[in-house]
Formats: sequence, structure tokens, C-alpha cells
Amino acid sequence: MTFEATYPQTDLRTAPRTDPQQTQQTQQPPRVPQVPHEVYPALSAYLSRAEGATGGPASGTRRRRRAAVPGKERAGSAPSAGRDAARAPGPGAPWGPPSPAPGTLPTPGVPPRPPRPPATAAAPGPAADGPGPYAAAAAAPGVGTTVRVGPRSMRTGIVAGAGAVGGMWGVQAAPSARLDVLFATGAHLTGLLAGYGVLVMLLLMARVPAVEHGVGADRLARWHVLGGRYVLSLCLGHALLAFCGYAAHSGTGLFATVEGLLGYGAIATATAGTVLLVAVGVTSARAVRRRLPHETWRAVHLLTYLGAALAFAHQLVGPDVAGSALTVWLWAMMHASVAVLLVWYRGIVPVRQALRHSLRVVEVRTEGPEVVSVLVQGIGVDALRAEPGQFFRWRFLQRRIWHTALPFSLSAPVRDDILRVTVKAAGDHTRRIRRLRPGTRVLATGPFGALTAHRRTCRKVLLLAGGVGITPLRALFETLPGGPGDITLLYRAHNADQLVLKEELEEIARTRRAGLHYLLGPSGAVFDPLAPEALRALVPDIAGHDVYLCGPPRMAETAVAALTRAGVPAERIHSEYFSF
Repeated sequence: MTFEATYPQTDLRTAPRTDPQQTQQTQQPPRVPQVPHEVYPALSAYLSRAEGATGGPASGTRRRRRAAVPGKERAGSAPSAGRDAARAPGPGAPWGPPSPAPGTLPTPGVPPRPPRPPATAAAPGPAADGPGPYAAAAAAPGVGTTVRVGPRSMRTGIVAGAGAVGGMWGVQAAPSARLDVLFATGAHLTGLLAGYGVLVMLLLMARVPAVEHGVGADRLARWHVLGGRYVLSLCLGHALLAFCGYAAHSGTGLFATVEGLLGYGAIATATAGTVLLVAVGVTSARAVRRRLPHETWRAVHLLTYLGAALAFAHQLVGPDVAGSALTVWLWAMMHASVAVLLVWYRGIVPVRQALRHSLRVVEVRTEGPEVVSVLVQGIGVDALRAEPGQFFRWRFLQRRIWHTALPFSLSAPVRDDILRVTVKAAGDHTRRIRRLRPGTRVLATGPFGALTAHRRTCRKVLLLAGGVGITPLRALFETLPGGPGDITLLYRAHNADQLVLKEELEEIARTRRAGLHYLLGPSGAVFDPLAPEALRALVPDIAGHDVYLCGPPRMAETAVAALTRAGVPAERIHSEYFSF
């Protein structure tokens, strides 16, 4: 069932509502979510749209831009003619046939997917670090169990590490009332914590799958930004305390103290590293970053690695680390472990994926004003284990865009070795996406993100999208298990022209008998469709829902506050900002 709600600025009563009593009279939703018999029918329809418009691939009038993927025809794969024949439109569907009903023969040329087992019954509960009771039934075909480190476990580990560093300092600290010793003791503590903080910042951005899938890339980015401020403060505090301690000990003036300190090679190295880290911090400030090209900001940000290396060289000769062979070994192993993770996941894994899957652009389709979908095909794409709601960092090897990795969410589940992203032109790089040529090679790193069915804890789910943030939620809207009335999508946009993938959303809503509401209107209007009263009017039992939220940062922050006031527990609000 499809609901469209375009809100005026004054009257909430014009918004259509879902009547829970009427839904229960027609069909009682199962207590345990059931996996639909049809596997991704909306994506099958989408891939058939071009053939349906031209009478099929055999008509000779097809005008869509497509390119063959070298090596795609291999042993055990379906021939391309069989796939095209399978996608030919049939009667009763707007742009292609639905999936075969249970018990019918499979379509020639398309091997059937194995059925997924239904979820086991479990009591709803928070899933801060582990999968919710409804997550098992939502796993995409071919996606196995993935190791995840949740936000709570990650925070606990970081705090525990900081406590261990403080304990290492406390064991070696000598009590004294002398001023120079007090300054030196404070310098040692801030220096150790600053070195540990740099390691944590690098680990957060190492793109380790267990951390990315459990914590979420946007949350990791926010932690990285917040942690960077603490690290810079500790670095500057360390330098100031060391300066004061040396001056108090030697009794020299300002310039003589600076000259005396820089005479030590390790301190000169640390000074150079601190300058580099400060430069990275300054260029990352919001006011400065807005004025810098992305390439310039990224080049300066890479200096973090050099600054961390210089700081490590300084720490190895410091009294707190060098005082014991055990502390030297532990400190070196911590740095070596983080370095290996960085090299492996940011260097080797992307190259290995590129060689193994040979991704290429096969088609660019216009979805609306300033919005296009890019279809990327490769070899053995299922091995990437991408889940609905996740994203990749895409590097399209075409002139003027190859040097930038762009984070785009999958706007449809993976099928037939095809990945689809839907992009809205918001800058120079995204505007060039529409000019991609079929056959362009693609380097995709990922998948990343924790906005997946893994977070689900309740039978009923509310998906709340803003603008182009609909892309990951569209994939979840199709794939999250549930009966009639269990899944509801609220789509916030300024006007109807800005609705992306509208036909697909309505087809999914009709097929699944799910709720679909369009919340249209300017963001500064008198009436706010994201107000708690408006949300409760559309979804009366909203407090009993899991909420998946994706949109611009300002919209997402407003929606989180409104959902909290509407009674949704914080642990059931799973948000991801699409710009970070």
C-alpha cells in the first residue's frame, strides 16, 4: 500500500495515516519476520526497464549506453543472452516481470538463489554491540556472519588503553614538590597520552572492516574529529610543560630555553612532528576546510603519517618508554600493529579487490534533475559481501575524477554481479559522474557502514530519509524482512521534483504492502513535518519501532531530537549522515 503525504504549512489533519486496527483486521503481522519469497523484485524490474522500453535486446533498437565486462563470460556463469532474455518485460508489471512465484520453473539462464532460513524468535532488546534478534533474517543472499566491533566495545577499549598508558606513567613517576619536577612529570603524562591518541586516530581511519561495520564510518569520522582536538591539546600542553620544566630547572630565559631544548635531536624531531599535526588540525577546521579544495585538504591530511612517525621516534628515547625493555617492546608493537592495519586495509586490500573483481561502468541512467544512477558490473561481486545500507568509496578512472575517492551508498541490493549507486550533483566531482563512459574502470573500496539490518531489534521498522539520503534506505526498504505494516518509509524533500527513485519506492510499497509517506515542503516552513506530533500522527506506535535515519547532517540532528521526544529510545535510532 502506498501513501503520499504532501504537507501544507498549517494543517496536519490532511496527512494520511496508517490505521493499525485496519491492518490487523486484514492480516495479523507475524511475530517473527518472514523472508519474502521473491528476491529483490524491484531491482529486477529496474534492470529490465531499458529492454521494456525498446521491445527487448533482440529488437536492435536499444539505445542505452552499455559495455561488456572482459572476462565476465566464464565457466559456470549465465550467458549474456540468457540474462537479457530473463530481464525482458512481461505483462502485469510496470517495467518488467516479477520474480517467479513459488513452485514455478526458474527463468532460463538465471540460476536461482538458495532460500534463506527464517529468523528464529527472540525477544526484542538493545543491540549496542551485537546483532538484534531480527538481524539474521535480513542478511542478504551470500552474506555470511561478519565480525563486528560495536561502539560500546570500541569506546571501552579506547578508554582502557588510555588507562593503561596512565598506569605506565604512574608506575615510573617519582613524587616531588620541586617545581621543575612537577612540570616534567606533567609533560611526561601529556606526551604519553598524546602519542597514544595519535595511534587511536590512525586506527579509527584504518578502515578495518570489523570496526567499520560495527561502529559505522560516519561515527568513526566524528570520533576522529573530536579526538583530533584532544590530541592537539595534549601535544601543545606537552610542549608547554616541557618548556616550563626546562626553564625552571636551568633558570634561563625564553630564547635560551628554546635554543637549549632544540639542541636535543629527539626534541627537534618532536617539534617538527607537532608542527605537522597542528597544520593538519588547522586545515581540518570547518571554516578553513570550506575554502580549501578537497585535494589540497587531503594532501595536507596525509602529513599525519609523517607527524606520527616523528613523534614515535621522539617517544622511543623518552624516559617513560626507554626506561624499560618491556615498555619499549609494547610501545613498538602498538605502533607496528596500527601500521600493518593501515597498509593492509588502505593499500593492499583495495588493489586486491580491483584485480579480483575488475569493476567497470556498464551504464549511466538519468533518474531526475541532477540525479543519475551508475551501474557497475564485475566478476564475483558477491564475494564483497555488501549489505543493503552500506557504501563504497568509488574511484572512477576517468579524466578529471580519477584522483578522488567518492563515498556513495548502494541504492539497490547486489544482483547479477551489478552494483548500483545513485548520485545527486552537489559539487564538481559529483557533476562529472553523469559524464562517465561505459567501460570506465572502477576502483571500489569497501563495503563500509553500519546502517544495516544488523542493528535491528524490533519487528517494526521506520525508515526516515532526507534528500539523496534515500539511497541506502531504498535498499533496506526492499530487503528488510517483515509482514504488511511492519516497514514504513518517510521521505523528506522540498518538493516532488526532488524525490529520487520515486517509481521504485512505490513499486516496493505495493509489493510489500508497506507504508510510504512523502514529507514535502521547505525546511523553513511554519509547519514542521518532522515534529514529534507529526511523526506520531503518521506512525502512532513509533516508540515501538527501530528507526533507520539517513540525510543531511542538519536534518538528521533535527530528526534525532524529534524522535527522542516522540518516545523512541536512543538505542533504537540508527543514523548515518551521508556527508562527512
